[in-house]
Amino acid sequence: MFTYQTTDHKEARRLRIAQFNGRSATVHSGGETITGRVRSIVEGKPGVSTMWVITIIPEERSPAAPKTRLTPRMHIPAEDYL
Repeated sequence: MFTYQTTDHKEARRLRIAQFNGRSATVHSGGETITGRVRSIVEGKPGVSTMWVITIIPEERSPAAPKTRLTPRMHIPAEDYL
């Protein structure tokens, strides 16, 4: 789990919408990029500025897909008629 704090209202809204729709969200923090599902968004304690604490569950990267075959899968019988 990754915990992220922000004071940006637009970013908090974007992440809340991603959570509501069940989509993945990407967050850039300290030179690190985290992509995953938003688990919770909690508004911080009241103070001078509003702060949100966001919890993200990172998605694991899937292994690379195998390369496709370059040879044709179907035998063309045109050579049989020559």
